[in-house]
Amino acid sequence: MQAAQLYQITLSYPASATQALPPATDYSRDSALQSEGKSSVAASSPALYGGDPGRYNPEELMLMSLAQCHMLTYLSIAAKKQLKILRYEDRAVGQLGVGKMGGIGIEGKISLQQVTLHPRVTVPKGTNLDDARNIHIKAHANCFMANSVNFPVTTEPEMVEADDS
Repeated sequence: MQAAQLYQITLSYPASATQALPPATDYSRDSALQSEGKSSVAASSPALYGGDPGRYNPEELMLMSLAQCHMLTYLSIAAKKQLKILRYEDRAVGQLGVGKMGGIGIEGKISLQQVTLHPRVTVPKGTNLDDARNIHIKAHANCFMANSVNFPVTTEPEMVEADDS
């Protein structure tokens, strides 16, 4: 088993000196997220909750994390199996809802209820598509982020053959 890994980010609020702050009713939800030595990520809440629609919100960041983790795990397994990948795209969809007794999340609280990944993987013509598709099962089982959430994460992969050029 691997040793524990530690990850750290910094969240800064306000994102700018000119933004309105609480207790103003129109206070800004804008913040900046950063990890040492990396570019800052402009963040806010969803527009529905008074945020800036031009900035990433926590729900989008969660979907991005799940999609990227699945992709990185898939690519790692594909490389070990010597499976050539020409392109990988994903469209992740998450659904917020209210938790119910015996269901997902905390009863009466809004939470992500499910996420579906729609990876579209392009492989060279002649690749065994069933083998390439089955790697998604192993990738899902080994994705650190999918293993860290309390809601279902499902995958609906599409495999595409293309000329290897």
